[in-house]
Amino acid sequence: MKKLILILALFLAGTSAFAQNMQTIQYAEKDTTQLYLDFYTPENVHDSTICLVYVFGGGFIGGHRDGKWEKAYFKQLVDEGFMVASIDYRLGLKGAKNLSIFNTEPLEIAVYMATEDAISALAYLLEHAKELKINKDYIVMTGSSAGAITSLQTDYAMCNGFLNSNILPKDFRLAGVISYAGAIFSKEGKVQYRNHEPAPTMMFHGTKDNLVSYKGLSLFNVGFFGTDALVKRFEKYGYPYFARRFEGYGHSVAAGGPLTVDDLKWFCKHYIYNKERIQVDGVYENLDPQTMPPFDYYTPKDLYK
Repeated sequence: MKKLILILALFLAGTSAFAQNMQTIQYAEKDTTQLYLDFYTPENVHDSTICLVYVFGGGFIGGHRDGKWEKAYFKQLVDEGFMVASIDYRLGLKGAKNLSIFNTEPLEIAVYMATEDAISALAYLLEHAKELKINKDYIVMTGSSAGAITSLQTDYAMCNGFLNSNILPKDFRLAGVISYAGAIFSKEGKVQYRNHEPAPTMMFHGTKDNLVSYKGLSLFNVGFFGTDALVKRFEKYGYPYFARRFEGYGHSVAAGGPLTVDDLKWFCKHYIYNKERIQVDGVYENLDPQTMPPFDYYTPKDLYK
């Protein structure tokens, strides 16, 4: 695996060449905040084109649906034949301080706000699927960091009837979920999918991530469950998943989307198109953490002071 900083620098250099079809749409208004999505389409759209609903990262305090890094990544995805819907959501941790397992209420509020917005975005896309040429059977939710948390939490809410998931058609299921350094917040103890099983889920995470815990944190029935904890649940119940653990890396794996498009395509082929019920788990080893950007070592205290 090549050094991430160099790859991302070269990757961003091609942003100006992105000239695919894109339209900006207001999908909702929440708390007087207008929420938009940018909808990108490839040159050729067919019945099996996958729509990736992308949720940006930023610790629920920042980030953009149309940042320079994001648009460069979307170009790569659209060039590979994917539709992309990059969504806004409300940033519920602005001004939050002293987050910890003993002070989870601000995180709970932020995660639930973002998840409600993501569900509203899905509802809009489903309602307008015909005009946008979206196949409802091929909608995948993906995100980075806070966006990965939101993506996992959205599927969790749909599987359990939480939040505003009742605005979605009863028979709708995500075709897949792809998480870059994500986790699920639960007040009901260990993660449980009660009404139906989760979508096939792809998870990337650094084993030394101290911002979004790789293993997870819990106190009594309240917990924040990262990739390692989720894999154990998927293993126990036979749910399809694909996990890649970055040994020795921290939170910078959240920016790993551009480096893992081949993995994403493999996941779509086997889990979505072929509907294979397989479990794949692997570790990236012998990587040099010194090649990673400074935020690789961030903890909640660095963001929520």
